[in-house]
Amino acid sequence: MATTDRHSRQATPPALAHALAAAERGLAVIPLSRTKLPALRSPHRDDPAAPRCHGECGRPGHGVYDATSDPARLRALFAAAPWATGYGIACGLPPHHLIGVDLDTKPGADSTAALRELALRHLFTIPPTVVVLTPSGGRHLWLTGPPDVPVPNSAGRLAPGIDIRGAGGYLVGPGSRTAHGVYASAPGTAHLAPARCPRALLLLLLPPPRPHPSTPPTAGGAHGRGLVRFVLAAHEGQRNTRLFWAACRAYEDGIGPALAEPLVAAAVRTGLTEHEARATVASARRLAG
Repeated sequence: MATTDRHSRQATPPALAHALAAAERGLAVIPLSRTKLPALRSPHRDDPAAPRCHGECGRPGHGVYDATSDPARLRALFAAAPWATGYGIACGLPPHHLIGVDLDTKPGADSTAALRELALRHLFTIPPTVVVLTPSGGRHLWLTGPPDVPVPNSAGRLAPGIDIRGAGGYLVGPGSRTAHGVYASAPGTAHLAPARCPRALLLLLLPPPRPHPSTPPTAGGAHGRGLVRFVLAAHEGQRNTRLFWAACRAYEDGIGPALAEPLVAAAVRTGLTEHEARATVASARRLAG
């Protein structure tokens, strides 16, 4: 039996072996090609009239929506893409709700210095966490976010050379081989769990408030009314994010207890259930605590 197990492990392709190890940590992954793109093509690529599908059809080839931590499903994905040389780790999914801070290397941009300047200006520090070194000399920092607040993907919004991988995005996992080289865990970080994203940085990653014409009366004066307006202006897909951002600001500024109910009421008006809204406000309260 031991000999069979040994031969089985030896027969496992390196990319799949690394992907299975990531899945053991609760990370949902997909196979990637040498171009860092999903290795499996969309089953709807030849049908331009096909309805939008995130895997509901039951076939693989839906990018990050195929991501899984189930070993059997993972083996099936890699069996369907034997050319895969790496794997992508889906961000924003439980249990880690991963946020990737991609410090890229670009001409004229020092992303490490830019992150250091942001940390000094907004008074946060990046705790010890998983760091993945990229073939180009960049780094991926792994952080965790709140379970009910999706962090959007962005490129260069924080500063030149700093990209964010959030809900719907993925990070190239350590051990992946691409056309430019191999991704590897930075020494001394592979054993770490992804660290909690500092509150000040998390607020920077969420969409900024936009003005809204109506001004409902509420606690907290003009500032409180502005936060409620911000929640009322939310569209589908951003309601939790806006509510969390506003609630964090409210608790940070000392008006959270007075503003909690108006914020919940505003979120319910946008389409959230009262249970969802209260859970999101509670997450903000815990983070601000």
